[in-house]
Amino acid sequence: MAGPAHLEIGYVARAHGLTGEIAVRPFDPASESLYELSRVLVRTRGGEELELVIDSVRPATKEILLSFEDYDTRTAAEGLVGSTVLGFREDLAAPAEGEYFQADLVGLAAVDEAGASLGKVEAVWDSGPVPNLVIRGPGGELLVPFTDDFVPSVDLEKRRVVIRPPELTD
Repeated sequence: MAGPAHLEIGYVARAHGLTGEIAVRPFDPASESLYELSRVLVRTRGGEELELVIDSVRPATKEILLSFEDYDTRTAAEGLVGSTVLGFREDLAAPAEGEYFQADLVGLAAVDEAGASLGKVEAVWDSGPVPNLVIRGPGGELLVPFTDDFVPSVDLEKRRVVIRPPELTD
């Protein structure tokens, strides 16, 4: 089952240097996606969508530095700060067995192992060594580490994820 046509990769944190380079902070720090792409979609803060051809990619400490064709000044790069950088699904390698694009998890129904509804996956947060699913339901918000111990199965066809909620401690 195909999800969205564009997948969020990161955001433009700042302009870099004087020649139009931008620093992209990936949402998944381990992602290598930007190194594999020849183009991206940049969604500006104003909602404009720009398909840009990547001219160069290089690593920086916490970011990935990109330059684009036809963006060769700092002023042009500064105009992109705060924008979201998206990849075209057809340009990205398919996830390996047992791996998923985070965007495909958002919106899935979350159920416990008995099939009782826990709510819907609202977001995926990369705030530590493993991503966390943010599930919002009648009981409020539940953060679940995205590991086999807490998420024994994901079924994209049925649009659901089985959750083994972390035990609450006093």
